[in-house]
Amino acid sequence: MRIGVDIGGTFTDLCVLDETGVVAVGKVLTTHDEPARAVEEVLRATLKDAAPVTQLVHGTTLVTNALIERKGSRTALLATAGFRDVLEMRREHRYELYDLRIDLPEPLVPRRLRFDVPERILADGTVDTPLDEDYVARLGRELAERGIEAVAICFLHAFTDSRHERRAAEILREVAPGLRVALSSEVVPEIREFERASTTTANVYVQDLTERYLRDLEKRLHGAGIGPAPHIMLSNGGIATVDTAARHPIRILESGPAGGALAAAAFGASAGEADLLAFDMGGTTAKLCMISGGAPLVTHEFEIGRVYRLLPGSGLPVKVPVTDMIEIGVGGGSIARIDPLGLLTVGPDSAGSEPGPVCYARGGSEPTVTDADLVLGYLDPAYFLGGAMSLDAAAAREAIRTRIAEPLGVSVEQAAYGIHASVDEDMANAARVHAVERGKNPAEMPMFAFGGAGPVHGAGVAKALGAPRVVAPPAAGVMSALGFLTAPLAFDFVRSARSGVDELTGAEVDALFAAMEAEGEALLTESGVDSADIVHRRIAEMRYTGQGYEIRVEVPEISADWPEPLVEAFTRTYRELYRRTGPDVGAEVLNWRVVSSGPVPEVALRLHGEETGEAKKGTRPAYFPEAGGFVDTPVFDRYALRPGDGFTGPAIVEERESTLVVPPGARCAVRADASLEVTV
Repeated sequence: MRIGVDIGGTFTDLCVLDETGVVAVGKVLTTHDEPARAVEEVLRATLKDAAPVTQLVHGTTLVTNALIERKGSRTALLATAGFRDVLEMRREHRYELYDLRIDLPEPLVPRRLRFDVPERILADGTVDTPLDEDYVARLGRELAERGIEAVAICFLHAFTDSRHERRAAEILREVAPGLRVALSSEVVPEIREFERASTTTANVYVQDLTERYLRDLEKRLHGAGIGPAPHIMLSNGGIATVDTAARHPIRILESGPAGGALAAAAFGASAGEADLLAFDMGGTTAKLCMISGGAPLVTHEFEIGRVYRLLPGSGLPVKVPVTDMIEIGVGGGSIARIDPLGLLTVGPDSAGSEPGPVCYARGGSEPTVTDADLVLGYLDPAYFLGGAMSLDAAAAREAIRTRIAEPLGVSVEQAAYGIHASVDEDMANAARVHAVERGKNPAEMPMFAFGGAGPVHGAGVAKALGAPRVVAPPAAGVMSALGFLTAPLAFDFVRSARSGVDELTGAEVDALFAAMEAEGEALLTESGVDSADIVHRRIAEMRYTGQGYEIRVEVPEISADWPEPLVEAFTRTYRELYRRTGPDVGAEVLNWRVVSSGPVPEVALRLHGEETGEAKKGTRPAYFPEAGGFVDTPVFDRYALRPGDGFTGPAIVEERESTLVVPPGARCAVRADASLEVTV
């Protein structure tokens, strides 16, 4: 058996696979005080079979939450003299031009703990000012005496020549061996000073917390009878060992959402659909990701804790590879309220799992999306989590009546549907912008809906987008956990070497890539991957000379006519993104990247051990305004449906972890892999 476990903001999900497919799923409320405790609980509650576990892959929001909540180590920054304030100066860019009271996130390191170190290496690697080793030694002793726990070292041009950073780290370890030290030349060895300093600081800030969590997780898994050491999901769609994740915790920022995107890609590939839109809606947030060419898009620009969620530049930048997605603050637990203008608004704050929506009866008092879906009849109060948790529909109705319906002067049902439809429109608008910015038309792509709340809202979002079809996979409520099990062991490497495309010979480029590939092979073989199974992807980040930002280009095989194939690949990629070619100037490369990965696991994407019996469970009233209000709606048992079955909406399909809503007039069919395909 192979197990995937995902810790989300509201629920902790588990999915168990064997060679036949999905054999068990589990879901428990997340324990925020001790996240690993929920992992242990869901394992003990779900695993009944004595079959040996061969692999466990885990994803967590721990790092993201620690950065947002500022719960990391007391950290200092050592920078080249004159550059200690780069964390505060940022890009000198106002993300909201006309906001006179603009807010920016506070740096992780206060100014009193940022230090100017006498040293300087120039962009070409020439030493302009030697490192003042005595200063570093005195500073290291003082930091240790002050109780500082971690130090980030980010010297100017260290991505070109790291000798000063490495020597400073050696001195600190000699005079203050208890300090954790992170070097920018190891964490993110690439150009752009602010992003490099921000990423290095964030990495060491959460390193101690992450390592303690991962060791606690290992201990609890061993106590639960799990033999193999866990693998940890990375934000870029690969997995790594616990030791690697502990050294580079910044790489696991978006591990949960990455799993969902991988699952969407895997199901799409099995159905022959290489391009689709993945829509993941959980209890706290919703994520949208483009799957192109059978794989999720990856970006190296990411921000944590944005002051304004949809405005780039308002958060802490992190320069690591992450699955390219947009996240908006609408989930099942998102709180609905009337704003100062008298308008209905939903999110971004969430009731989470503590106290949770009103209907959870755990102390919540603010109406949420889940409360609205329950009042509309989309959810069965007696079958939430397969009946393991009952919902209080009367309390949900009362909260919506007093907080939303009466202030707006509408019925409770109209208020509940307003909450439901508002969420659909918010997600559709975000998806439209996200797709268009990447050169895609969402109206031409099927939408893959998963997460506990995704299938409830999937058809509404697709209709607002103009998307033709919605696909809800089996075990949709734990899809990120399933996606973990489709990921290979992988890591990526980068070297900044800005140059015109004709300034480096093919041999020089090949040597640059070979050095990174050797690092990747060493890391993967150390993790148990056979060297014969390792593959490397070569990527160049390119732009037209004079442009400020670059695009990712797959590097073709280096041949005698180099660099013409690279220029052609760049022109083709640029045209795909922007529907035109660029200015009549030469192209240049800013960064060279290698993604090294092991073999992709073979996964049977089907539900194992389906229950027999009548597919139709009965009927219940559900609210569809296009049909005039409440309609007596057929309710189907997901586990009794068979490939080839089909029906026309309105209809509701229930499984233990999620519910699919089929609107009136839409056609639902069961595909060969047990996915439900709704033609909107």
